[in-house]
Amino acid sequence: AATLWLNRPEKCNALTKDVFEALEEHVDAIARETRSIGLVIVRGAGAHFSAGYDMNEVLEYVKAHAKPHYHSEVIQKIANLPQPVISAVQGHCSTGALELALAADLVVASESTWFSDVYARWGLTPVWGLSLRLPHRIGAAKAAEMMYSCRSYTGRQAEAMHLANFCFPDDKFDAELATLCADILGNSWYANQVNKRALIETDGLSLHDAHGLELFKNEGLAPDAAQRTAKFFTKGQ
Repeated sequence: AATLWLNRPEKCNALTKDVFEALEEHVDAIARETRSIGLVIVRGAGAHFSAGYDMNEVLEYVKAHAKPHYHSEVIQKIANLPQPVISAVQGHCSTGALELALAADLVVASESTWFSDVYARWGLTPVWGLSLRLPHRIGAAKAAEMMYSCRSYTGRQAEAMHLANFCFPDDKFDAELATLCADILGNSWYANQVNKRALIETDGLSLHDAHGLELFKNEGLAPDAAQRTAKFFTKGQ
């Protein structure tokens, strides 16, 4: 597994242009390593995932990356990585950080996590995919609640509304995360990557069209399928 660390703990891992440029460099490299990296974890150094975009850079927008929609493109690259991606969230995960976390296939939270979307509090609007990914994950009504109220939600509340796949106790977070990673990495990396492509390509299609895509674009068995299925018959022998 490869871990992408948001490493500005003194600033609650606030996101900046430099952070996104570093993320892009690593994500591009990881995308080419499908045989040596089977899983990607995004997490924050220290006590927090990220407090969101650095407000100093918001106020001085001229410092932002010159390329239009750059931040959205980097987040989309994370979402489209061939490998499964986990956002491992502890502490604050607010606004722009929530947009980043939602790019993952799985979101794992600690009990002390606080999720929030406070764009409306500051008169800002989401442009990195939040208005698409949040309702896709938790439903339009719950997304509207988060976006309009700017309230914060605990890790347990996030798990209950399917914003987080799992919520682990703070003192067991790393151990439970490691167990989940081991479960994923213990399966066929090839199959995981084919499954991820299928989920991406069939998203938004009708059941009829999605079924056709699955039937006629099926990529076949994993190279290690024979060895893996053989284990089924040798168990207990």
